[in-house]
Amino acid sequence: MIVTVQEGVPIVYPGCYGAAVRVVHPVNPNAPAKSLGLVMFYLPPHAILQPGSHETEETYIILEGKGTMTFANYKRDVKKGDFVYLPPWCLHGIENTGTETLVVLIATSPPNP
Repeated sequence: MIVTVQEGVPIVYPGCYGAAVRVVHPVNPNAPAKSLGLVMFYLPPHAILQPGSHETEETYIILEGKGTMTFANYKRDVKKGDFVYLPPWCLHGIENTGTETLVVLIATSPPNP
């Protein structure tokens, strides 16, 4: 099965000016995975996704741009090609510190609600 971002289900993160699409997720009838979620996340320059936590494991894969990731009381610069693993309940957020859109593929297991 091949699924495009355009076939995904949009997500709104409260207080964040970024855009996200659930590409592979139980709520997407085009790719209704049961134990995996894949989200394409687009964060404009200088925008922030405030820290939060949840019961799922996550991996952020930075596809384009650069930013600062906050996790487990640490801050680290991230850029294209970086992978960031986040265990369950790890407080985490991300800020776009660059001049281009920060594009992140977020993988979760199990999928976030």
